Amino acid sequence: MLKPISWGAVTVALAMTWAAQSQALPKKPPERGYFDVSRMAPLTDQKGDPANGRKVAAGKGLCLSCHTMPIPEEADHGDVGPDLAGVGSRLQPPELRMRIVDPKVLNPDTPMPSFYKKDLNRVMKKWEGQTVLTAQEVEDVVAYLGTLK
Repeated sequence: MLKPISWGAVTVALAMTWAAQSQALPKKPPERGYFDVSRMAPLTDQKGDPANGRKVAAGKGLCLSCHTMPIPEEADHGDVGPDLAGVGSRLQPPELRMRIVDPKVLNPDTPMPSFYKKDLNRVMKKWEGQTVLTAQEVEDVVAYLGTLK
């Protein structure tokens, strides 16, 4: 009889693999100067929908793979990234947006992937040139995270 999968163990294994792979890749030097994250404007003209953002975070966005979130109906939450409960009190929407769009701008060593970049490295052919989330899905997740006070 097969034992059930421990998603926490899978998450830790993935994080360790990403960390090991990122150390093996050549790192580009950090940008000089200050990046004003507050200037990270919305990606769409349409306001984000927090209800859809919650669905994206729990599903397609895979946020629960690495983060604990106030989504109790989902069984497995990761602990590689920070707990996102209260993140809307700590970060403003432009900061949340940047962390989803390209977190490596803020921390080049983060294992968190970019969810809205088309020039990702080492992806399957069918995913080349595509983003993980659409612009509207990013805005929806930002709106949801902003409600977590």
